[in-house]
Amino acid sequence: MSITKHNWTKEEIIAIYNKPMMDLLYEAASIHREHHDPNVVQVSTLVSIKTGGCSEDCGYCPQAARYNTGIEGNNLMSVNQVKEQAIQAKTGGSSRVCMGAAWRNVKDGPEFDQVLEMVRTINKMDMEVCCTLGMITENQAKRLAEAGLYAYNHNLDTSEDYYKEVISTRGFEDRLQTIENVRKTSVTVCSGGIIGMGESVEDRAGMLVALSTLNPQPESVPINALVPVEGTPMQDEKPVEIWEMIRMVATTRIVMPETQVRLSAGRMNMSREGQAMCFFAGANSIFAGDKLLTTPNPDVNEDMKMFDLLGLKPQKPFKKAAQRPTVEAADSQYESLGEKPKWTRPSHTIEKNLEVSIKGK
Repeated sequence: MSITKHNWTKEEIIAIYNKPMMDLLYEAASIHREHHDPNVVQVSTLVSIKTGGCSEDCGYCPQAARYNTGIEGNNLMSVNQVKEQAIQAKTGGSSRVCMGAAWRNVKDGPEFDQVLEMVRTINKMDMEVCCTLGMITENQAKRLAEAGLYAYNHNLDTSEDYYKEVISTRGFEDRLQTIENVRKTSVTVCSGGIIGMGESVEDRAGMLVALSTLNPQPESVPINALVPVEGTPMQDEKPVEIWEMIRMVATTRIVMPETQVRLSAGRMNMSREGQAMCFFAGANSIFAGDKLLTTPNPDVNEDMKMFDLLGLKPQKPFKKAAQRPTVEAADSQYESLGEKPKWTRPSHTIEKNLEVSIKGK
């Protein structure tokens, strides 16, 4: 019986990642079956409630205002618009709606109040509701929990060492602090990263060290394959090979046996056979819908055909953790504090990001 450990070393994880493929798959699949039903996959729908205009300089992201990627920014969606999308998601087989806003961090005020109402609305539909809104304070996390939030997504993106080659407008420690703030509530944590950004295997292992040494480990770990977008500093990165994705999924499953490992961005470039190998290796969650924030994603009907072909069943909501009660705004125990936290602004610059941002003007 595999046990969850929180003291993995980078060397141990690299050794797992580099095992002969058949040995790696056998170990990952065996551990997966100990902790999960191998024929059940959780289906999430990602909704971009506020697109574009972000002040950050993440080298992979088309939503950064400083890069010329052709993304049209929009204002925050209305509660009714989000509800309509949630209804469509539920009809399509999703048990979770994840709402993403292109913000650096949450600011107290009318927009955050509107997001809280979105959370209440979706939770009342008996769907898991997740948010990814950037950095948040402890009080903001408590307000989200009170509204009925099930999960908060805050990806580490990569290893602490490689992070400074990807993003210069915030620090790695801010990511960890936000996760710590979420952990002070009943909300579950969703945190993973991206491969294919020019990082080494050592960096991939470093990211898994950072995630696996969290106690408790994240309940959900998305593994994204970079989707290079024209106009971003990473537009010329080579596509991730399917075998790299399978190795990353299998290693994640071995290192974090109880977490839900999500196949996230990059599935458009994966064959059904490749995705099936990822499911065998321990992936048990996907994002469904034709778009992930701004990048293409397989059609829901195609995913359901794949599920039928492989004998997979969508996971019911609240299987891994109980549904949170919804507290209405009028009955809220936590109020807006008008916080203006001093999240870090590192002093270094990333030459490639700077060059591309100047070209984009």
